[in-house]
Amino acid sequence: MQSLELNLIVAATRNMGIGLHGTMPWQGLRKEMKYFARVTTRVPPQASSSSINAVIMGRKTWDSIPTKFRPLKDRLNIVISRSAPSKLPGKVEPSEPVRVQSLELALQYARAHSDVGRIFVIGGAQIYDAALRLPEARRILLTSIERDFDCDTFFPVDLKDGSWERKSREELQEWTGEEIEEGGQEEAGTKYEFQMWEKHD
Repeated sequence: MQSLELNLIVAATRNMGIGLHGTMPWQGLRKEMKYFARVTTRVPPQASSSSINAVIMGRKTWDSIPTKFRPLKDRLNIVISRSAPSKLPGKVEPSEPVRVQSLELALQYARAHSDVGRIFVIGGAQIYDAALRLPEARRILLTSIERDFDCDTFFPVDLKDGSWERKSREELQEWTGEEIEEGGQEEAGTKYEFQMWEKHD
């Protein structure tokens, strides 16, 4: 079973707000959504041609994805749900997500598949919180929304507590394979910036 780091990917306001009434508080950030899709789909350069990334999410996050976009294509979708079977599933249809009861089982399933390139945790708040408690949580890919929105759900981390270090734009570009605009960008009247944070050893 391979050991893989956990990468948390999230869009959050300056006070770490990520949701309101089960949806995103902002609208119209299409480039940001495309960035999310590319980054979570693109496997590391050293990965084999058969590699695929895993995206781990809670049931509410799964339910919030429009039906026509589910499962997120070209990625192994793993959904954590209390109503899932207590044992790891066997063969799962490509059109269906893998359903498990806990983050630990989700990681066990992903790591048992030798063709998994990277593991991304994509929400919601409870799943992020559980992931951040694990030593494997090494990296946060943050879209920093430079505007205040009403939120009732928050990303449970303080990036300024000394545990995390912001990496350079060049390091972010190298890790994601993306061209990142310096100083951020603006879309639909909202400024935002792509960032990468890594945990201190």
